[in-house]
Amino acid sequence: MNKTINLQKKLIIFGLPLLIIGLMILIVKSSVFQLNPNSLAIGVTFDLLLTVPFIYFLLIRKTNIPKTTIIPFMVFGMVICSVILPSENQYYLNLFKTWIFPIIELSVLSFVIYNVRKGIKCYKQKKTSSLDFFTILKSTCSEILPKPAVIPFATEIAIFYYGFIYWKKRELNENEFSYHKNSGSISLLIAIIFIVAIETVVLHILLAKWSHIAAWILTFLSIYSGTQIFGFLKSMIKRPISIENDKLYLRYGIMSESTIDLEKIDSIEISSKDIGKNKAVRKLSFLGELEGHNIIIKLKTEHTLIGLYGVKRKFRVLALHVDDKIAFKNRIDNALL
Repeated sequence: MNKTINLQKKLIIFGLPLLIIGLMILIVKSSVFQLNPNSLAIGVTFDLLLTVPFIYFLLIRKTNIPKTTIIPFMVFGMVICSVILPSENQYYLNLFKTWIFPIIELSVLSFVIYNVRKGIKCYKQKKTSSLDFFTILKSTCSEILPKPAVIPFATEIAIFYYGFIYWKKRELNENEFSYHKNSGSISLLIAIIFIVAIETVVLHILLAKWSHIAAWILTFLSIYSGTQIFGFLKSMIKRPISIENDKLYLRYGIMSESTIDLEKIDSIEISSKDIGKNKAVRKLSFLGELEGHNIIIKLKTEHTLIGLYGVKRKFRVLALHVDDKIAFKNRIDNALL
């Protein structure tokens, strides 16, 4: 019964705005629009950019749906306007794109940053040793963004934060363990950045002879890829593995992570042996076979490894590299006693 009611509410919440959007499309495609395009274009523009988001807001204001989901409706309205309205009737749409929407984007970003800062202060006041920007960021985004957008949005912000803002040296606590110093992963990622840079220059020169636009698109994508890799690299240094509150927090930068209750660990061994290929067997590193391991953890129950952009994979055996493997194993063994 409750499922039926919830389904009906969702149909109303999302169906009514979509119905209005559909009506606007029909109006633009009708012969009436051809007779008076200027006046109707203004009405269609305001309805798609303002009326639809406002109606959606009224429908969700007493629900648990984040109010920031209004933004996707605005974006969708902008896209529809751009597609269905003739270019000569897009004056007010262009005004909205140029002056209003950037302010909305900055407001949302400022709101996220404000809540992240507030979350960090809250963690510090509670003296929580697992203070972690990416964890707080995901928690904050989950309160203000639709679920499918949380991980991608948080990941993009985290890449920029770890890559270009967080330069302070990260001192390890006694319950924290690094995994990047002796694994060779940092050297590999640096090498990939250099390869991307060299290939970008060469391909840009070659493509420019055919199309300057294509050359600059490729260059932009390459620069973006390089900044992402750099952010991944820095996040490995700033997000160590930790053991606290009877939990094992496994992290490989912002690329993959999993939280395991210590009581769920069946065994842990120092080993570099091949773990084979199996759906229940995973490696913590997103580099897979390109990076070796020196720890193998076997679990009593199935757990989830969360990868880049929220991709989830199940496992019962996890292989990883820890710089101080002996201290890591001893700490877990002592916690299991």
